[in-house]
Amino acid sequence: MNPSLELQLKTLPSEPGVYRYYDKNDQLLYVGKAKHLKKRVLSYFNKNLPGYRIKIMVGKIVRLETTIVNSEYDALLLENNLIKEHRPFYNVLLKDDKTYPWICIKNENFPRIFLTRNVIKDGSEYYGPYAKVRPAKILLDTIKHIYKLRTCNLNLAPAKIDEGKYKVCLEYHIKNCEGPCEDLESKEDYDEKIDAIRGIIKGDFRKAKEYLVNQMMKHAENLKFEEAQIIKERLDILEDYQAKNTVVNPNIDDVDVFGMTSDETAAYVNFFKIRNGNIIQSFTTEIKKILEETDEDIMEEALIEIRQKFSSDSKEVLLPFHLSVEIPNVKLIVPKVGDKKRIVELSEKNAKEYRLEKLKQVQIVDPERHTTRIMAEMQKLLRMPVEPRHIEGFDNSNIQGTNPVSACVVFKDGKPSKADYRIFHPKTVEGANDFATMEEVIYRRYKRMLDEGEDLPQLILIDGGKGQLSSAVKSLKLLGLYGKITIVGIAKRLEEIFFPEDSIPLYLDKKSETLKILQRVRDEAHRFGVKHHRTRRKNSTIKSELEEIPGVGEKTIELLLSKLKSVKRIKESSMETLEEILGKSKAKVIYDYFNGNS
Repeated sequence: MNPSLELQLKTLPSEPGVYRYYDKNDQLLYVGKAKHLKKRVLSYFNKNLPGYRIKIMVGKIVRLETTIVNSEYDALLLENNLIKEHRPFYNVLLKDDKTYPWICIKNENFPRIFLTRNVIKDGSEYYGPYAKVRPAKILLDTIKHIYKLRTCNLNLAPAKIDEGKYKVCLEYHIKNCEGPCEDLESKEDYDEKIDAIRGIIKGDFRKAKEYLVNQMMKHAENLKFEEAQIIKERLDILEDYQAKNTVVNPNIDDVDVFGMTSDETAAYVNFFKIRNGNIIQSFTTEIKKILEETDEDIMEEALIEIRQKFSSDSKEVLLPFHLSVEIPNVKLIVPKVGDKKRIVELSEKNAKEYRLEKLKQVQIVDPERHTTRIMAEMQKLLRMPVEPRHIEGFDNSNIQGTNPVSACVVFKDGKPSKADYRIFHPKTVEGANDFATMEEVIYRRYKRMLDEGEDLPQLILIDGGKGQLSSAVKSLKLLGLYGKITIVGIAKRLEEIFFPEDSIPLYLDKKSETLKILQRVRDEAHRFGVKHHRTRRKNSTIKSELEEIPGVGEKTIELLLSKLKSVKRIKESSMETLEEILGKSKAKVIYDYFNGNS
């Protein structure tokens, strides 16, 4: 270790703050936050580092810098700003490359309202960003159906209107605008509409409804029933939009909601911005794991970054799990029951659906990456030292002890390798003894592979519980392979995964891709074994019938079956056909037997 770095490690402060790692070229490698700088930084230089990427990064560090702050939250903010500014190689980046659309209320007399991707700091109001353009367009269309707003870009300064510089355009004549350019609509009335629109965009429909009801009542009092009906239709449009966007109790007001799901390579975070029971913002993003970050680490980063992105100042945040960080004047809540719990579950569901969508896309465009992710997940869940790129599954098939066979199927990179499938006929076992059969077959399979120098699998899957697994383990021990190959058993009733010398089974999530691959290996071994068992039983039945013919031996039977395939076809064959296969004397014996001439 660099002596200068070693000295720095001995003199680290114990306060909260941010640390930065640099390489020999003075390139920033990583920015991190800590509640206790000394403990956190020293943990990186521990001999038992958790992942190879962390080991690689630590090997490049030649110096570090620290910045002390007042609290862990301040450290989180500073870390977030430094990551966005410098984009270090080993940090997860939540910032998306896309330019998202915003709804703009222009800073001008009689403000225009429109959709834009360019935020200009000219005093205009911007609401968003919207993760998808369609919801923003639907909201704008709803507003335009309810309110008549100007769309022209004229400078409607009071002096110019008073001078009569402008004339109403087609939009006025087709009743899409009230004509403020000719002072046909007052600024007070227009601003009242804009104020109600602000509420709609923020999810507060009260002012908008109040405005429309007042307009409708005025028209009704003046006996303008057609105009009142038009306002009534606009009110219905607003209520319909509100109904479609209200997904929780309207009493849940001014709340941010986060949901998350993750796998070995990435985390997927969903964000809801809720006002008056309405989801007015919904955003989901994928965050790549670089240094095996925990869900808590990623959620803390996402919490700060996404709230900044969507300009949220909500004082209440709902989360799926607890975080150690505290945010001043903000409650971080993990709800246990009720509507708040349900909205967190909805957020998690959105994150999971987004993940599935991404994985399907990856499977199509980058199958190697898809396979690598699944293999990494299997390695972790099955406690393996390496990825299970080569899996072999075993299953025994017999009915009442007759014609037993054992099937061995081979999967490579999660896919069947049918050319490598094998069928074993037990040689030392009499009757239906699954345990002894499994012991024999495992020994024969891997003894031969060792003798022939073939590549051994990383994972062996036994169809059955503890008994079959123990029998297989005996053979691996005899061959000196126990501990070198991971071996597990899968019991069908509850899909329990058994490990040797462990009485407690592993229960995988029913939707887990690891479980799905294990089930597929198990089912394929069963299918392959049953297929060959039926063939053997059928052949055994056929042979037993032919063996009853006096003077007919095994070689004659095999020759007939190889040519005619079935007893039925043998029975129906003419004397000439049988003579061509067997010669006159044997043909006569078989023909006479089946035609009652004996």
